[in-house]
Formats: sequence, C-alpha cells, structure tokens
Amino acid sequence: MGTRADGARLERMRASPLWVGDRFQNVHPVLPDLRDPTVPMPSLKDFMCGGERRVPRGPLPSISPLGAWAQKPQSGLRVTWLGHSTMLIEIDGVRILTDPVWGPRASPSALIGPKRFQPVPISLREMPPVDVVVISHDHYDHLDYPTIRALAKTSVPFVTALGVGAHLEYWGVQAERITELDWWESYTVPNTGVVLTAAPSQHFSGRGFKSRNSTLWSSLAFRSPRHSVFFSGDTGLTTEYRSIRERLGPFDVVMLEVGAFYPAWGDIHLGPDNALEAHAMLGGLFMPVHWGTFALAMHAWDQPAERLLELASHTGAQLLMPLLGQAVEPAHAEIVKPWWREVENAAVKSAAETEGEVTLPASVPWPLD
Repeated sequence: MGTRADGARLERMRASPLWVGDRFQNVHPVLPDLRDPTVPMPSLKDFMCGGERRVPRGPLPSISPLGAWAQKPQSGLRVTWLGHSTMLIEIDGVRILTDPVWGPRASPSALIGPKRFQPVPISLREMPPVDVVVISHDHYDHLDYPTIRALAKTSVPFVTALGVGAHLEYWGVQAERITELDWWESYTVPNTGVVLTAAPSQHFSGRGFKSRNSTLWSSLAFRSPRHSVFFSGDTGLTTEYRSIRERLGPFDVVMLEVGAFYPAWGDIHLGPDNALEAHAMLGGLFMPVHWGTFALAMHAWDQPAERLLELASHTGAQLLMPLLGQAVEPAHAEIVKPWWREVENAAVKSAAETEGEVTLPASVPWPLD
C-alpha cells in the first residue's frame, strides 16, 4: 500500500498552493451537471456482480511492438498503447513510459480486486531501455507495486506528483532518481531538449481509507523542440484545459481517459462524452486511454470506444485508436478501424456454430493480420 510522506518531502507538499489543511484539494470549481445526484454510489455488490459485458468474451487483438521499436520513427514522434494508461511515448529520441502497470490486479491484494482481463502485449523484461518513467498519481491502476519493484532494480529516473515519491522510495527506488512536481513545474530529461511539465487535473488520490488526497495528482505535458504530447492521467472535466493549451500547447496528440466512468463520480472521470469536451479545449489528435484492461465501472468493456466513435463522427474530432502494442506515428494517422469488435463478432460466430447455424454480423470489421 506504500507509505506516507514525512520530513522535507512533507514540508514541500505543505508549501504547495494546492495543500489545504492536511491534504491536497482540487482548486477549480466543479462544473455543473457532471455528477448525477439521482444516481447513488455503486455498492460492493455492484462492483462484484453489477453490469453486463464488463469483460470481453476472449482476448483482444494485440501485436508485439518490438519490431517497430527497433526502427526510429520517421516523424520523430511515435506512441504505443500497452493497455489502460500505460504508454510508451517516443519523442525526438527520448522514450517516456507513463503509469506502467504490468501487475495482475489494480488492488493492494493479489487475491481480490479488479483483475486484468487483457495482458500487456510484451513482458516488462522485453521492454527496451526508457529515459524516464512518469507516474500521474498513486491509485492502484496507475501506480503498480510489482511493476515499480521491478523498475527499482534499474537506473531509470521517475517523474511524478508531489508526495508520490514516498511510495517509490519505500519500494526501493533511490531518492536521487525521483523528481516530484507541483502543477506547472517542469523536469528536463538530461542531455535532451525534452521537457516534462505537470499540469492540473480534477481528481483525487490515496491507496487506503486514511490516505485520501495525501499525495497530489496531475496531468502531464511532454515537449521537445518539434513535438508536444498531453497525457491526462485521471481527471474530470475542467476548463483548466484551456489554460493548459495556452501555456503548454499546441499538441500533436492528446491522450485522454475515457473508461471507468459512472454518473455518481462524473466530476473525477471524463468518460467519452466529456473527453470530447476536453479535447475541444486542448486540440490535437485524440488518443483515448484508460480502457480495455480492467473492469473498473459498470459499463460494458467496449462502451467507451463505441461511444467515442459515435460522437466523433458528429464532432469531427480526429481519433487515434491503434491496437494494443501497435506503434503509431500521429503524423501518419489512419482512419480508425474498430478492431475491438473482432472479439465480440468471433463470440457471436462461435455461438451460432455451436447451435448449428452459422451467421455473420451485418457489418464485419476489417480482417486482422
């Protein structure tokens, strides 16, 4: 579960304008109508048994990115979705790994809690050397104990939000490898022109019942002389995105969370509808993250992708939705192909064959290699 900050680390946290009383807090007013007051918070039973199709009927299509990673991106910018909010961002020769989660559960327990339904396309041991690991906040689906323990054995530096470094150091990461940022503070990757800047988000933190908001949460922007990327971490909708674009944009690609949405907590998660509102303020190519790996809400596992595809066709937002493990360059983005439908279509076909009647869906998606 990690540990609490103390000493000089705690004093620096208390000096932040975001620290109020004995914890951090969101400073931007919550926009109206984000949380539906008529919908109660989900119960433990809801989490355990509620909802339909919360996990896919089979493995999702994915590919190994190792072959692509062996070649430099032609444009200088390439992104690879490895599941949930874990991304490898290659920006002008610098490799940035965001919120790395290779563990089997988003939970403090190895036996209970949200279990991964889709493996990472490659093992952690297969990962090429990265220049920096970024942690947006300390929730279990973003700060993963077994993954951090493995990365602690390397020399990779970590950049994270205020207070999160206490967990990292407790798990074996040397203090000199950890940089903790308040909002609008920056870190420059040594010997490069790549700058990482922490920015506002509308969320919360904590890994236990008594540690709520004891560490900071943030979004992050990554900028080189030629490219710029925005990574939302976890967040609700906030007009602070306009300030982020003005101060840190324009962006080539923005990565916004779209999964784990529920009406009762609409102020701390975007969901596809509000993600498009955020994208309208941020600009750039829109790459959805925070879906397709864990069942963290009651909606169907593919609902975020389907809803986003539906809405984008009306708003004109340009989406980037590659397969898991597919390394793509935003400069060479192609039309979105709904690869996630393959597993459901295959299940429908299998069920029909079992019943003795082979029927295909009315719309068959593009064939996968």
